[in-house]
Amino acid sequence: MSLRTRVLTLATPLALLALGACATPFRADVARFQAMPAPNGQTFVVQARDPRNQGGLEFAQYASMVSQRLVQQGYQPAAEGRSASFVVMLDYGVDNGHEKVVSTPGFGGWGGYGGWGGYGGFGGFGYGGFRRPFYYGWNDPFLFGGYPDVSSYTYYTSFLDMTISRTADGQRLFEGKAKARSRDDSLPYLVPNLVEAIFTGFPGRSGEEVRISVPPPPKAG
Repeated sequence: MSLRTRVLTLATPLALLALGACATPFRADVARFQAMPAPNGQTFVVQARDPRNQGGLEFAQYASMVSQRLVQQGYQPAAEGRSASFVVMLDYGVDNGHEKVVSTPGFGGWGGYGGWGGYGGFGGFGYGGFRRPFYYGWNDPFLFGGYPDVSSYTYYTSFLDMTISRTADGQRLFEGKAKARSRDDSLPYLVPNLVEAIFTGFPGRSGEEVRISVPPPPKAG
């Protein structure tokens, strides 16, 4: 088996693992403080903490997701023109990214003093362009541990802040924050997952901080 064939054979399972990793759950750290009353006909409105988001189509979509979760809890959206029992404030965002450098060991040796063919391997002067040429022998780094494979990637930190206050006196009833690291900086992908995380086990125990795993959506077909 040639070196190139051997390397491709070893790389194939790694490629399959990488493809499988695309379906991993979305993980978020969620912290919550709450004094939420039991549902008893209370109504709510959802507003943006950043005035620039208020009235926007993107915010409206996220606000609708939050409203659906609160309705599932037993609260009701305030009718138009009527004052609400609660005001729900939302804030969300993602940073500009951070570079992560990863180093993994190279391939180990495959026998002999110099690999295939004794001291000189494939003729004694290199790998035929596969890596930089050098003389085979006891100091062959490819055979005894290999060059480390160094790669880098960018990850992003996203967040969703949600507070619920009583309209009558401004009393804070809920404070929650979900944050996550991901390779994706798309808010239309991140915010729905963060909403799902913050409402998992809602309203939760006051003062708790938990790791929430949101399953990936089912595959089409």
